[in-house]
Amino acid sequence: MRKVVDCRDHPSVSGCTLTISGEEEEVVRAAAEHAVSVHEHEDNAELRQMIRGDLKDEMPAHA
Repeated sequence: MRKVVDCRDHPSVSGCTLTISGEEEEVVRAAAEHAVSVHEHEDNAELRQMIRGDLKDEMPAHA
């Protein structure tokens, strides 16, 4: 099952609305890179654990 993480679940000063979806490891990697480059977080085990905790199953698109 594909996973999704949405910046809107964590209010930020920038008002970021990015949503990332894909396989779990892809999403964690991309979300960590985004958190560092846009939100000025430090990429560490705590950040990646927080991201994993926020992952949700992607809802299938309706035809």
